[in-house]
Amino acid sequence: QVQLVESGGGLVQSGTSLTLSCAASGRTSRGAATGWFRQAPGKEREFLSAINWSGTNTYYGDSVKGRFTISRDNAKNTVNLQMNNLKPEDTAIYYCALETSGWSRFIHLERSYDYWGQGTQVTVSS
Repeated sequence: QVQLVESGGGLVQSGTSLTLSCAASGRTSRGAATGWFRQAPGKEREFLSAINWSGTNTYYGDSVKGRFTISRDNAKNTVNLQMNNLKPEDTAIYYCALETSGWSRFIHLERSYDYWGQGTQVTVSS
């Protein structure tokens, strides 16, 4: 089993930055990819970004490209999502997820992921 715990959420003002962390524990495997998603009230879960095990491949959803940066520290089993220039429409619950099969062209799809964290709330005030 794998456990994922997100942290770093909170209430921030528009235009500021925030960094979320996803800590993995348990039977994490080399080769697994990690993704970030978010879900706003009344909306479907949205893909934000993903990174492969080695950190050599990253992928971003159009809504956050250029503002968000994903990175990882395998020594600490963490994946971070740095979010810049936050906007009120970024308000959502943010989830990290683990894809144990590794990188694929379906990395942006929810169904590609095997494990999910509980989520962390990010609220951006105007």
